[in-house]
This record gives sequence, C-alpha cells and structure tokens, in this order.
Amino acid sequence: MLQVLANRTYRHLFLAQVIALVGTGLATVALGLLAYDLAGPNAGAVLGTALAIKMIAYVGVAPVAGAFADRFPRRVMLVGLDLVRAFVAVLLPFVTEIWQVYVLIFVLQSASAAFTPTFQATIPDVLPDEKEYTRALSLSRLAYDMESLVSPMLAAALLTVISFHNLFAGTVVGFLVSALLVVSVVLPSPKAAEKRGIYDRTTRGMRIYLATPRLRGLLALTLAVSAAGSMVIVNTVVLVQARFGLSQEATAVALGAFGAGSMAAALLLPSLLDKMPDRRAMLIGTGILAAGLFAGTALPGYAFLLPLWLILGLGYSLAQTPGGRLLRRSSQPEDRPALFAAQFALSHASWLITYPLAGWLGSKIGLSTTFGVMGCIAIAAIVIATSLWPSHDPDELDHVHHGLAPDHPHLADANQIGSGYRHRHAFVIDSHHPEWPYSLAGDSR
Repeated sequence: MLQVLANRTYRHLFLAQVIALVGTGLATVALGLLAYDLAGPNAGAVLGTALAIKMIAYVGVAPVAGAFADRFPRRVMLVGLDLVRAFVAVLLPFVTEIWQVYVLIFVLQSASAAFTPTFQATIPDVLPDEKEYTRALSLSRLAYDMESLVSPMLAAALLTVISFHNLFAGTVVGFLVSALLVVSVVLPSPKAAEKRGIYDRTTRGMRIYLATPRLRGLLALTLAVSAAGSMVIVNTVVLVQARFGLSQEATAVALGAFGAGSMAAALLLPSLLDKMPDRRAMLIGTGILAAGLFAGTALPGYAFLLPLWLILGLGYSLAQTPGGRLLRRSSQPEDRPALFAAQFALSHASWLITYPLAGWLGSKIGLSTTFGVMGCIAIAAIVIATSLWPSHDPDELDHVHHGLAPDHPHLADANQIGSGYRHRHAFVIDSHHPEWPYSLAGDSR
C-alpha cells in the first residue's frame, strides 16, 4: 500500500491531509473546553449547536464551492482555504461570547466544505491508475481513523503543560503546514470545455450524481453507513458509562475498537478490490453493518460490545471507502470537484438525519430498540441500493445521440441509426450525455 507514496505529488498531499487532520482534532478538543469555559453546564447545548452548524455548512456550502472549483487553479484554491481555516483558528482563543463561536465555526466549516471535496477530486487526477488510487483511498481512510485515535491522546498530553487555548495554535500550525505542502507541488486543474452559467455550475455535480445509477446506489448505502456510524458515535458513551457503569477510559477503548476495525478493513481493501467488484464489496460491508446493528439489540455487556464495535468498524470502512472509485468512474476530470462536492453534501445530509435520530430514539425508546430501528434503516438502504445499482455495471455502454450535429467531433466513430448516431465508449453523464442509456436497443439518448 505504501508504494503509492513514491509519487511525490501524492506524498505531499497525503502529508498535508494528515497534518491538517491532527490540527482539526486538536481544535475539536479545544472547542469542547472553550464551550465549557463560556457556557458551563450548558456546554453540551453549545457543542450540539456548533455540530449542527457544521453539518449545515457541509450540506449547503459544498455544492456552491464545487461549482466554482473549475474557475480557480486547484492549488490556489486549496492553499487559500487552508489560510482561511488558519485565520479562524487564530481568532478562536479570543472569543468571549457564544455567538462568536457559532460565527467562526460556520466560517471554518464552510472553508472545510470547500476544501475537502476539491482535495478529494484532485487525487484521481494525480493518480490515474485505478490500483494506485485504491491504495490512496485506503491510506486516506487510515489517516481519518488514526486521527480519531491520536488527536485526543496528543491533546491530553499537551494539556498537562499548556492551557487549552494554546491547543488552537496546533490547529493553526496544521493548516499552515498543509498549505506549504500543497504549494510545494504542481496540481492538475482540468477546465470545462465550454462556459457554464451559475445555475449549471451550482447544480451540475448533483445532476450528474442523481442521473448515475451506481451513484444513486452509493447514496442509499451512505444512509446505512451513517445509521451504523451514528449509533457508535452518539451512543457509545451512553452504553459504556450509563448502561454498563464503566469509566471514560472504557469509552475510549470501545471507540478505539471501532477505529481498529475500520483500519483493518482499509488495509485489506486494495487486495480485496483487485478480486471483487466495488458493488459486491460495499454490499457485503453494509450487510455487516446491518447484522451488527441487529446484534446490538441483545447486547449483554461490555465484553460483547468491543468485538461488536470492531465488526462494525470493519463493515463501516468496507462499505464507505470504495465510494471514491465510483465517483472517479462516473465523471469527467473537470466535473470531479462538483461531483465530489455533491457526495460530500449528500453524505452529510444522511448524517444530519441519523445523528439526532440515534440520540433521540436512544433516550425515548431505549438503546436496544434503537439498534433495531437503525438496523431496519440499513436493510432498507441495501434493498434500495440493489434496485438502483444494477449488478451488471460496465464502464462502456452503447448509446444513441439525437441532438448532436452529424459533423460533431464526438460522433467521429458513430454509426447512423435512423435519426440518431450510435456508438460505444466509457459512459459518464456530461454535456453530451445528459441521461443514462438504460436501453441498448437503439432508443437511448
């Protein structure tokens, strides 16, 4: 897996991602302490509102940012967004009012909503080989999981010698180093062949996404992933400390078990996806999540929680990580930022549904029943995904063009069929192909 780091451009981008993630993790810990400093016993409400603002920024800002990604060189855009995030982190230690936290969090997360999909869309252009790109996806998944383990431990160590306000300095350093690493490489910036209006640019990623069968299936599977992930993130502390009466350390160990399962799957995925199509691997992963959720309805104790969380982590990574390959297969290079932004927004919309659902149901109807409800959501998502995403999903498709001029360059290899022109090539939704060719009998568009 690590041989992909031999590519200098990708190596610098990966290091930028890791360093920025650690800085963000430090900010998360410091933000919790800042909320308590400002709001005392009401800190939970402040943090809950901040997380809601984060999700709103992710869902609302990402598609708009994706629309303008092809208007700027990607390196300029990524560096500028890192500098915005660093500037916000500089200001956070000086806030004195809760509303100031909300404003700064919205700006910070809006910058992240623009940065992350643009960054993700750049990797397949840097690594055009599918096997190398798969390894990059697995490394990215490992980076996210390691951050969730390392950042809290690093923050705890730093808090023994500095105040929590100084943790924000680590965030600033992380974003500045990330910017320097991005500046140190030349990034591809594919441009659209034709000029597009603001409406077309803003909605393009969403239209490509929703017109592509495999991506509609991905969206359904994303709901299953968020259902399982929300149970882990929201209710681990309730299970461990309220139901089982154990310590905060036991909560951390349980979350670590989930992360370990996710990392194990990430390590296995490159070799697995060499032998297995993405659809099958993702459905297996989602099936593991559904089975794990139903197993949680009869959870007898902490000793059973740890292996269950490990299994859920395995399914989580297996179901989620190959999604980048689907986005890569389903877009032209110049459309990738918009498409990755659409996935970013839609996936976080799923979390915006399942986060409060997991917490509210857990408090109202009990955790055992909530496990069952979330399991039913996962099963429904699997059924919907299999109906939307056909098992036969080739890259190349026969299709017929009716609206292009006979001398259009795109029809150079096409054969005239009645009033249209038919040919076959790797098919993605774009300006020449606004609809999916469901029929191969000559009536597709």
